[in-house]
Formats: sequence, structure tokens, C-alpha cells
Amino acid sequence: MTKGVGIDIVEISRLKQAIDKWGDDFLNRVFTKKEIEYSMQKRFPFQHLAARFAAKESIIKAFGNNPVTFKDIEIINDKFGKPSCRIHKKRNHIHLSIAHTDKYAIATAVI
Repeated sequence: MTKGVGIDIVEISRLKQAIDKWGDDFLNRVFTKKEIEYSMQKRFPFQHLAARFAAKESIIKAFGNNPVTFKDIEIINDKFGKPSCRIHKKRNHIHLSIAHTDKYAIATAVI
């Protein structure tokens, strides 16, 4: 049974501007340490951060009136690169799909 669906698209340049403006304060408010480390080791770190941001937004939208915060959500990848998430404080199975180009990142979450 589907409980909620969320979708989000992020313009990567806008996320980069936010990081350039607010730096570590922004990164640490939105992302976990593991998410930051994973993304920063990539050739295009802002694409990976934007994809994680879009994923978190889509999950928050899917939960609707049952609030979760950015820090409650951790986007992880398995050894094959498939994204999934951990929700701290919640016990829901979430189907997650993430994609990005050089300009946009998009994510869809289904609970």
C-alpha cells in the first residue's frame, strides 16, 4: 500500500550558490557527515550533493503531515551505486530513484 509520493528537482548551480554563501553551516544542517564525504570524493561533488538534496526533499514531501527533517534522512549507496535511504526515528520502507545531469538533479520517493 502506497502511503505517500514525493518528487523534487534541484538546479545544481543554485545549490552550489547556497554552499558558496553559507559553507559548512549549510552542509552540516542539510547533510550527514557520510553524505558530505561521499559527495566530496566524486569528480562532480555538487551533482551528488544536489541529488541527495532532491532525494531528501522528495522524502519529506512523501511523508506529508508526518514531519521528518533533513538530518533525519541519510541517502546511501550500495556497492553497485543504487541509492537508498535511512530514516532516523521512522520505520518505513522507501523506494527511491535519483538522477542528475550537469544542470539538474531529480529524485522521486514512494512510501
